[in-house]
Amino acid sequence: MGKLKSYQEQLQEIVDKGINAAEEQQKKLASKPFDYAEKLESEAREYSVKTLRKRYNGYSDSLFEQLRNLNSRFGSFAGDLVAKLEKEAAEGADAVAEAAEDVSDAAQDAKKSVEPKKPAARKTTARKTTSTAKKSTASA
Repeated sequence: MGKLKSYQEQLQEIVDKGINAAEEQQKKLASKPFDYAEKLESEAREYSVKTLRKRYNGYSDSLFEQLRNLNSRFGSFAGDLVAKLEKEAAEGADAVAEAAEDVSDAAQDAKKSVEPKKPAARKTTARKTTSTAKKSTASA
């Protein structure tokens, strides 16, 4: 029976060591969040709520001012681009108007050259009438 008693004691020691090791690990793990909370708490005490609000508003104002500047720069860039496009469109419209005027002039010239010339008034018709009138007068 002495051997069994010895095995029992050894087994209890092994289990006891395991429990002790688990307890140490659990305490280490559990202490981490508390350590961080204590550190955070001590750092938070350095700032008052008013100071935190002031800092937040300062950062917020800075951020929105940068966004406004970016928007202004973008607007300026877009305005330059629109002006350039409008200028090119106007130049293109002027070129089209000039081309249309040239085509119109060419069409007028072509129309004049194709248009038949009006014949001169016939003098022979007037003569026949006169000679017919003479014959009528002579026979009468």
